[in-house]
Amino acid sequence: MALSEVAISADGVVRRFGEVNAVDGVSLTVQRGEIYGFLGPNGAGKSTLTRILCTLLKPSAGRATVAGYDVDTEPGQVRLRAGVALQEAALDEQQTGAEMLALQGRFYGLSKKATKSRVSELTELVDIGDALNRRISTYSGGMKRRLDLALALVHDPEVLFLDEPTTGLDPVSRAKVWHEVRRLNDELGMTVFLTTQYLEEADELADRVGIINKGKLVAEGTPIDLKRAIGTDVVTVTLGGDALKARQTLEKLDLVERIDGSGETLTLSVSDGPSAISPIAVTLAQVSDVEVLELSLRRPSLDDVFLSVTGEHITDSSSTLGTSVSSHSQESS
Repeated sequence: MALSEVAISADGVVRRFGEVNAVDGVSLTVQRGEIYGFLGPNGAGKSTLTRILCTLLKPSAGRATVAGYDVDTEPGQVRLRAGVALQEAALDEQQTGAEMLALQGRFYGLSKKATKSRVSELTELVDIGDALNRRISTYSGGMKRRLDLALALVHDPEVLFLDEPTTGLDPVSRAKVWHEVRRLNDELGMTVFLTTQYLEEADELADRVGIINKGKLVAEGTPIDLKRAIGTDVVTVTLGGDALKARQTLEKLDLVERIDGSGETLTLSVSDGPSAISPIAVTLAQVSDVEVLELSLRRPSLDDVFLSVTGEHITDSSSTLGTSVSSHSQESS
């Protein structure tokens, strides 16, 4: 891949805290114009790597670049080309949104005229609405997130880092943030590095996903490819009547690779779920003394992928750290 096509690269990046490797030899490449979802539970190392890429932490070993500049030796160049919205928005609640945006523009060396023009563009691009001239203390959580996103965009960065941008938001506010991220990528071609512990967020937004667990990158690919790689679709059948007879009949179908479960609920592993539904239903309809109470198809999810590569569900992994998936807590690393 040509260097001009690379927005972010990490080569064997390590970050140690005492005896602990919070990031343990991570290597990845993000293309320009790509949305890269960095998925993992709390404490996995997501925020630590993000802070390294944003020049807020130095790597203990390895090398990383953003927009072609080394994060360790050329941090100033990286900061001019990267926009950053971290988990906790650093907002002065006594200022208005417009005042904070203007101040951010001046921090990046924009003239008053250029800043005013840029703020006008951002109010069109990011849904800040009529609240722009109100004190930030009056903003909802979703409004603060969108203002923080606008602040990260004032200097028109090449690469945007979003560290768990929707943690703690209600579903409506989360959907609005998703919409803004898509617009930035679609309309401006902006590269987005998105860390998240929400499986549906990575599935919805990311062109590619990297899964980190205990500081190591354990899987990488498009959401579709990752889900395909772990195996089969699952058809769940809830039966009334002679379930054993139904099972014995289903076992004769070539399209059924495996049957699990006992009693009235069976789970059938199949390679192509949509194509298998009809033959399964027809077969069961022909079995006497059997009634189909429910028949459903489930495609593999990113949680299934996480389970496959780590041995635990992402929600289970989060809970073992004493936090929930909707926690406001910072990562322990």
